[in-house]
Amino acid sequence: MTRKQKRLSVIAGGLAFLGAATGLTFYALGQKASYFYMPADLTTASVQPGQRIRLGGLVEKGTIQRGQGATVAFSVTDTHKSVKVSYTGILPDLFREEQGVITEGTFGPDGVFVADSVLAKHDERYMPKEVADGLKAKGVWQESKSD
Repeated sequence: MTRKQKRLSVIAGGLAFLGAATGLTFYALGQKASYFYMPADLTTASVQPGQRIRLGGLVEKGTIQRGQGATVAFSVTDTHKSVKVSYTGILPDLFREEQGVITEGTFGPDGVFVADSVLAKHDERYMPKEVADGLKAKGVWQESKSD
């Protein structure tokens, strides 16, 4: 093997290694991807049982029910459709009715969304971007004018 052939084989091996590492990284990230849906979007979406998604909207008024221990049941709505959610854990301090929320989890066999994380707004002028965009598109929510 000549010096030029050795150099080309090292470069080709390095490029093959980088290509494999990049491919594996994208594959791993694709497996962890969770997609964002509003309740009305779920009627047309093909969400498989056990598939991780993000569900966002407003906490529906009058639906918060505290269960045993840290279990809480509530509904997320976009004012057109509503989805029942079950969550076990500590809710954010500012979690309340008619406020923006994003939950992440899977649908159970009974059709209830089982969340493993709940994100809520953190001050009076903030709503999660995905929720705000979805609600604005449906004409349900408008931004408040800042001072």
